Amino acid sequence: MSETEKKHREIDALGEFGLIETLTKDANLKNPSTLKGVGDDAAEIEISAKESILLSTDMLIEGVHFNLSYVPLKSLGFKAVSVNVSDILAMNAKPEQITVSLGISSKFPVEALEELYKGIHAACEFYNVDLVGGDTTSSSSGLLLSISITGRAAKKNICYRSGAKENDLIVVTGDLGTSYLGLQILEREKGVFLENPEIQPKLDGYDELIKKQIQPIARQDVIDTFNEIGLVPSAMIDISDGLASEALHIAKASECSVSIYSEKLPITEKVILTADELNLDPYMCAMNGGEDYELLFTVSQKDYDKIKNHPSFSVIGFVTDKSQDSLLIDKNNSAVRISAQGWKHF
Repeated sequence: MSETEKKHREIDALGEFGLIETLTKDANLKNPSTLKGVGDDAAEIEISAKESILLSTDMLIEGVHFNLSYVPLKSLGFKAVSVNVSDILAMNAKPEQITVSLGISSKFPVEALEELYKGIHAACEFYNVDLVGGDTTSSSSGLLLSISITGRAAKKNICYRSGAKENDLIVVTGDLGTSYLGLQILEREKGVFLENPEIQPKLDGYDELIKKQIQPIARQDVIDTFNEIGLVPSAMIDISDGLASEALHIAKASECSVSIYSEKLPITEKVILTADELNLDPYMCAMNGGEDYELLFTVSQKDYDKIKNHPSFSVIGFVTDKSQDSLLIDKNNSAVRISAQGWKHF
């Protein structure tokens, strides 16, 4: 074996999804009840001829996913549940049960953990989800919070990332870039505090940005709307790592490409003003910011009438043939290839 062949591969060169592919490429499904394994927002387990259970898990680690200098423990508990609920919603399913596992360092008193669980219980109440178990262990490096979640759906209603077809419309819920800018404001004020602890943080006027960063709401209302209007998206994913990244996941899974129009992106005036204040491009924030926990989905053009007047839905582009590049098109009809520059775990 040559020296080149012996050289170790660095995890950050693969990235999160490259690492997952590498580690799970030999994971063969052996049980007929396992209908969908690795590669979507949740796994699908058959429970009857017409119904399936959805299963997902997510982990939040202090210093990587959250900073307790500005994230209240109660909000962290709520967010941890929301992040997992969003994965189930992205499959067009309803969440039902969670388990919570904690890695706890000695710096946390019992009262702090009770505050964390107030947020978890509040989220369970909000999403009508049952807390049914979990585990606790000691941690030498702060707080680790891992939640597993189950959901349920009729098989005919389940959405994968892989169902998008050429000429389908690309639709996103809510607004984009808000959470990312909330994080930038919090990080800015943390930096000011570290330089001079006597200076009070300037957070007034940024409430909606900060709230979406520290306590996002998963879009369960959208799943209810789909049911009311009789719509099953052809493909769907939640926006955790940024719109660009998620759009490319759909394109890869569906063996297609996407064209997205920057002028169609739902960006609020507050996002535009705050981005300008921080010398950031609001379109970059919308495309690559991440942690919006909105839903990105595709629909056949024949379903346009079902969504065209809904205030939470924005049609931002369309699906193209896989022989084309995935493109972001600006108001001057200039196009650049979409690349994922959002949240990187390594």
